[in-house]
Amino acid sequence: MTTQTQYLTAVPKLDLADFTHGNEEQRQKFVQQLGNAYEDIGFIAIRNHGADSQLLANLYAQVKAFYDLPLETKLKYDDADGGGQRGYTGFGKEHAKNSNAGDLKEFWHFGQWVEDGDELINFYPANKHVDELPEFNVVGKDIYRALENTGIQMLRAIALYLNLPEHYFDDKVHNGNSILRPIHYPPINAEPNGSIRAGEHEDINLITLLVGASADGLEVLTRQGVYVGVTEVEDHIIVNVGDMLQRLTNDRLKSTTHRVVNPPQEQWHLPRYSIPFFMHPRPEVSLACLESCISDENPKKYADCTAIDFLNERLREIGLLK
Repeated sequence: MTTQTQYLTAVPKLDLADFTHGNEEQRQKFVQQLGNAYEDIGFIAIRNHGADSQLLANLYAQVKAFYDLPLETKLKYDDADGGGQRGYTGFGKEHAKNSNAGDLKEFWHFGQWVEDGDELINFYPANKHVDELPEFNVVGKDIYRALENTGIQMLRAIALYLNLPEHYFDDKVHNGNSILRPIHYPPINAEPNGSIRAGEHEDINLITLLVGASADGLEVLTRQGVYVGVTEVEDHIIVNVGDMLQRLTNDRLKSTTHRVVNPPQEQWHLPRYSIPFFMHPRPEVSLACLESCISDENPKKYADCTAIDFLNERLREIGLLK
């Protein structure tokens, strides 16, 4: 595998407004370009995504304030017994699937707010409230809802690309088990001894919506086996395919291997913040390969399972669930 880093001169970019507010020609073009990108490298950048820039700025301010709290305060919100599905997970607790080296990060999880009487309210753990920062949960919920709505629009375009009804995924992600994860990569104060900020991995979920990080470091592995650095794309968010969607589509759509590398040593003193939204279906949703994605040329590759079974398996692999 080639490990050199190359930088894209142009990240694949699309305008979500072409799909949500465009004419039929614009919508069809968006769907085709989206599908082509997801079959090729598995990620794109979109603008007009619906996540207000001021809201994002407020979230970053709240996230920084949280991570600036003393460690003993943050540990009040630890969720080790719950597999880290809500609240705080400390530095080095998570690792990539095929690595024992802990990632150089700490993070927080906001999960679903069930507010319509759905029985899932009894299944999901409650979100943890940070007493020291009363706006932290308010802003977190607002951006969770905004990115969830964006994700639904993206899944509608994906459904059309797969020759499914446009709203095929709507009921499958209603009150889905999605996670908003504000991540803090602290300054590196000593030789990392093989650890990097996030080891190479693929995301577990259907799609991931990544709000622009505060520093470079994200790299995506291309089909040619070359890691490509993804620099910040102003006014865009990155949306990539996760393993659940790759599984559903029987590998037609590509779940990208990616990582967050350490900066040059002269920048070790700088922290990095990143906020991905991992869009999951409801726990009971089947991940059986879509019949339309199975053929003689592309036979079925995966055994049937539910979303919660697959999630728990992966959480055990990365060290968050025992």
